[in-house]
Amino acid sequence: MTSTPLPLDDGSEQRNAWLWVVLAAASVFALTMGVRQTMGLFMSPLNTSTGLGVANISLAFAFGQLWWGLTQPFAGAVTDRIGAGRVLALGLFLVALGTVLTPYMQSTFGLIVAIGILAAGGAGMAGPAVLMAVTTRMVPVQRRGVASGVVNAGGSFGQFVMAPLAAGLTAWLGWLLSMQTLGLMVLLALPAAWLLRNRIPKNQNDRKIGHNADSMAGPGIERMPLKAVLRQAWALPSYRYLCLGFLVCGFHVAFLATHLPGVVAACGLPPSVAAWSLGLIGLFNIVGSVAMGWAVGRWRMKSLLSLVYATRAIAVVLFVLAPKTAGVMLVFAAVMGVTFLSTVPPTAGLVAKFFGPQNMAMLFGVVMLAHQVGGFMGAWLGGQVWEMTGSYDWVWMIDIVLALGAALVHLPIRESALAVVNPLPDGARAG
Repeated sequence: MTSTPLPLDDGSEQRNAWLWVVLAAASVFALTMGVRQTMGLFMSPLNTSTGLGVANISLAFAFGQLWWGLTQPFAGAVTDRIGAGRVLALGLFLVALGTVLTPYMQSTFGLIVAIGILAAGGAGMAGPAVLMAVTTRMVPVQRRGVASGVVNAGGSFGQFVMAPLAAGLTAWLGWLLSMQTLGLMVLLALPAAWLLRNRIPKNQNDRKIGHNADSMAGPGIERMPLKAVLRQAWALPSYRYLCLGFLVCGFHVAFLATHLPGVVAACGLPPSVAAWSLGLIGLFNIVGSVAMGWAVGRWRMKSLLSLVYATRAIAVVLFVLAPKTAGVMLVFAAVMGVTFLSTVPPTAGLVAKFFGPQNMAMLFGVVMLAHQVGGFMGAWLGGQVWEMTGSYDWVWMIDIVLALGAALVHLPIRESALAVVNPLPDGARAG
């Protein structure tokens, strides 16, 4: 595949070109993330319709968290070689198909197929690994932090819009047609996928980026085979710490996305509070994502990540101790929103800094896989604990401990010096 890379200068034509890339990627993320993050609102109707129980339905959602992560390294590897357009388009069709089919599934296996394989797998193909790679490669180096923040904020904006919309559609059309309408809305992102079709070039500027003194660049390892790239990346302790911290992020995010409506109901609050809580998480995540994208270029990324996880731990402690009123729930959602996905820009920035942008989609996809392993545990454990105890208290306790651990695990990351990968023998390199 051939395409012309965007020159890294400040001319108006180039500036407009990379802005369109960022807006297109943010639009795709808005629609896929908006639909995924509102599915928790349909937990109760699905339980009433199928009679499967919260634990079994949570298993389908948990499998979706894991599968979303599993698809991203593979989607990233394909994107690194053929471009993003076809990968994104297929992902969007799968999200729509899985969401439309979900109301017709009456077994746990059927829900796993619809929610966990089709919809979640499609969202993974049109997820952060591919979208962050597009922006990393096609945006000037000095603007990558802000660009990743804007793309991340796109997902948050989608959640902010989709959660109240889902509640309104459910009141108007019923839950079945509401869910299917949201699924079909994902197809509105197809023009954006078309715009991004040739946005993963073999960029000569990226091949030289390892020699660039800019702090956001790293050494390119694009000439290595996939197994060699993964082996070299996993040998780096800082990369492993990053994956471990992101696993905790996944636990937290998936638990809230799946079970926050259940938490609201357990507190004796009306369903509208759940919808607005999810919406506020999306709204304030826009603030957190954009602010974090700005901060990435000014402070150490590992320190920013530690701060986010410590903030989550403190917020959950205060929420557990506070009276469970609608006001407290909405304030808690707003605080969680600021930290919800603000981990993505510095995490993506560290991956790009360690290894350069040539294998960004695949290597960030591996980090996202770790995130979704945690996501599986958060979604699944929430349902299991509720079934066994009738409360989410133990999950909150686990979440606090994990958040504090994540705040600490980022501190040893070596960010000041670029993690130059040890060269492989000539025979191990791709020709």
